[in-house]
Amino acid sequence: MVEEDYRSEERRLLKFLVTSAAFFFVGTVHGVLQVIKPIREWLDSIGSPYGGPGHMIDPLAHAHMNVVGGVVILLMAVSYYLFPRITGKRLYSYKLLEHSYWWTTIGLICFYSTLMIFGYLQGVELLQENFERMEELNRIYKHIIPIAANIMGIGFWIYFANVFLTFRKVRRDRG
Repeated sequence: MVEEDYRSEERRLLKFLVTSAAFFFVGTVHGVLQVIKPIREWLDSIGSPYGGPGHMIDPLAHAHMNVVGGVVILLMAVSYYLFPRITGKRLYSYKLLEHSYWWTTIGLICFYSTLMIFGYLQGVELLQENFERMEELNRIYKHIIPIAANIMGIGFWIYFANVFLTFRKVRRDRG
């Protein structure tokens, strides 16, 4: 591969790095906010971190934003960056690279937002002892969260496919 090919690939990866930093920022702000005394007390009163709606906010939303958003998206960029440099071969597909980014990013935003919104709404209803409304919200949540999780999961699987297909191509070319 020539230097210009590497530069073109690096520009494609910039969005991964910026997104990773932005998500990690959101996750760390989330972490700071959830230990502020009145917020921590509210979260504890609605079941954080062990059960009830509080666990949707802490630890689920917080952990996903930091781990998937901050770390996994960064690792995708790093592996997409290193694979061609280590093997001297292009990635199997740059379309799959784009898809892995967008599916994972959109899925994480949907997943995090769903956890935060429904954690908060159900927490309010729990404290008001409005268990009927809380159960109604939970039924809606149970339809939305798998969709968000699957969108994120599709991004992961596209990434895995691209990496494994690239590796297979490298092995075949070395034959």
